[in-house]
Amino acid sequence: MSVLEGLQPEKVFYYFEQISRIPHGSGNVDQISDYLLQFARERSLLCIQDEMKNIIIVKEAAPGYEQEEPFILQGHMDMVAVKEPGCEVDMTKEPLRLKVENGRICAEGTSLGGDDGIAVAYCLALLDSEDIGHPRLEIILTVNEETGMHGAMDIDLSMLQGKRMINMDQEEEGIFITSCAGGARVDVTIPVCRISGAKDMEENRQMEVKITGLSGGHSGTEIYKNGGNANVLLGQLVGEVIRQTGAGVMAMEGGVADNAIPREASARLLVPEEHIAQVQALVEEQEHSYKEQFAKSDPVLRITCRLVQMPQDAGEGDDKEESIPPYACCTGDSIRNALSCLAALPNGVTGMSRHVPGLVETSLNLGIMKLTEDALTLSYAVRSSVNQEKEALCGNMLDIARGHGAVMTVRNAYPGWAYRVDSPLRDKMCAIYEQMYGRAPKLEAIHAGLECGILADKIEGLDCISIGPDLHDVHTAQESMDIASVRRVWEYLVAVLSQR
Repeated sequence: MSVLEGLQPEKVFYYFEQISRIPHGSGNVDQISDYLLQFARERSLLCIQDEMKNIIIVKEAAPGYEQEEPFILQGHMDMVAVKEPGCEVDMTKEPLRLKVENGRICAEGTSLGGDDGIAVAYCLALLDSEDIGHPRLEIILTVNEETGMHGAMDIDLSMLQGKRMINMDQEEEGIFITSCAGGARVDVTIPVCRISGAKDMEENRQMEVKITGLSGGHSGTEIYKNGGNANVLLGQLVGEVIRQTGAGVMAMEGGVADNAIPREASARLLVPEEHIAQVQALVEEQEHSYKEQFAKSDPVLRITCRLVQMPQDAGEGDDKEESIPPYACCTGDSIRNALSCLAALPNGVTGMSRHVPGLVETSLNLGIMKLTEDALTLSYAVRSSVNQEKEALCGNMLDIARGHGAVMTVRNAYPGWAYRVDSPLRDKMCAIYEQMYGRAPKLEAIHAGLECGILADKIEGLDCISIGPDLHDVHTAQESMDIASVRRVWEYLVAVLSQR
């Protein structure tokens, strides 16, 4: 049964629903890539699928457009797959449960994948249309953009002819992105030691502390809000509990992606019986403090604290994480050092642009935290529109990590996308927009990362711009997409492609 049937433009929403039926979270893109390959083959279109599962599809110019310069259209096929607590959808195997509410499309209990599924849908609708005039179209659909832009980094574009590109990974209609920040993923591994507390079971109780209700969001577009980061807040809270009560730490984890501001995080503690009430009081006190601090950005922040049953002994065949001896706690010195390192490492906005008012220049987000058998691991998304500032921030992090005996690695670094002073594509698109809507579009730089910089390094002289319809709360289970905006952007895109 179709949920989006009857919505206009019909083909765009048809293909958006089709790809929503295929699980396509980052790292799980084989099915959707194969779907795109089959789509192209059924229409006798040239299609290249590389080893990473990136897709390039070419559609030759419509009659009368053979002499026009080709257009490159670009987006990514993966999505940030997140869901609400308690949601039973298996996003690695099951389709999204789309629904339409108040003129918007969302998914029940999960993220929608409008970022960047709508770009894929636009491309498929164009490739499947016979009544739209256009030059040669070269479609680039990359993989795993959300986890480091691996697809864009590795894709071979040497067969392309186009020198002008429309990226469709923008989330606000009428705002054209003309440059963006570069970035990197930074991993910090802080060693910890564990000891078994089983002999002290009669004097200790296991407690779970959980932070929930934070707003979260995209670590590029929403970092400026200075909201709470569940991983950072949990680290502060657990550190205070340890200092005041001598509790042991059995487990800590939070976050789902480097580039998503974590909404929740949890810890399991082993607490001396006589300190149970004190821990509960500390949690209440810290919750009150956090609620005051983040009253505007995170109004439904909550911290819960409860006694839980002790786990049973791990059996044979359990994986490494589950084979940690029951009640094994990190030693006081090692966990204090790890939490001290977490507290010392920066997080959030570290610098604002001197040239663009209100634009974040440099930031980092502790997206994933995990206490393993022998280490506290931290994964950050680092961004900056100034390469020297990005390098300086990574250097500062390295100094802090080394000071705590930790190992830091930098991976998936990607370049920023510099503003192009002379841009015939931008001039053309602005003129068409003004003709259609009676006003000029806004031209902006963003702090989020786009693949434009990486692809511009591969295509000499590339002239590009980024557009898209209105998306809200991307990378969260509240993500939604405006139906009317999708239609307007489609009509505008067709006008741009068809104008000679």
